[in-house]
Amino acid sequence: MLKVTGIETYYGKIQALKGVSLEVEQGKIVTILGANGAGKTTTMKSIAGLLTPKQGKIEFLGENITGLRPDQLLKKGIALVPEGRAILFSMTVQENLEMGAYHRNDKEIDKDIEDVMKHFPILKERRDQLGGTLSGGQQQMLAIARAILSRPKLLLLDEPSMGLAPLIVADIFKIIKQIKADGTTVLLVEQNAKQALKIADYGYVMETGKVIIEGKADELLKDSRIVEAYLGKRTS
Repeated sequence: MLKVTGIETYYGKIQALKGVSLEVEQGKIVTILGANGAGKTTTMKSIAGLLTPKQGKIEFLGENITGLRPDQLLKKGIALVPEGRAILFSMTVQENLEMGAYHRNDKEIDKDIEDVMKHFPILKERRDQLGGTLSGGQQQMLAIARAILSRPKLLLLDEPSMGLAPLIVADIFKIIKQIKADGTTVLLVEQNAKQALKIADYGYVMETGKVIIEGKADELLKDSRIVEAYLGKRTS
């Protein structure tokens, strides 16, 4: 579904990505792991059209999408839930969800909103509440639900568990598994390596702008290099 080949992305003169290549198969969850500053978010931004690589190519469903704008990519079926959630604080939950479907002109938006609220019952309870008054976990759920309203083929999730309590994190990972079960492919950047690998099919590990390790998620869980660097006592 998604094929990234040798992309090099810069912030000004600083090179953040140094020939990153990865693939995401349809119907799978693929995770990108790595320490802060490894290039994970830059990779996501490059795929989502927020940054344009100077070298390399990004293909989606066989089409070269390198350099396309985020709104163009959204219409093709790629939706990003960014780090920090970026919900609309001064709009209600209902209005946030409607904004997720702003580019659609079909007659099933209301039905999709009701369907997504079945997955996120807390949002149904708070549908008339302003986004900025929600808890961190509720805001994350709203950000994911809003992205689902765009009917993505590929959902990009950047650090969805960041700053959340453990019980809420568990809920978020259950939701991600359900999104896959519902037929949406997921590319996940996540600081919680153990939980990410438990639900993923395949994983990549980045360091200083490069992919240094890749493999099936269940194999990476047992890889001594991954265990030592990311799966120590803090995540056990």
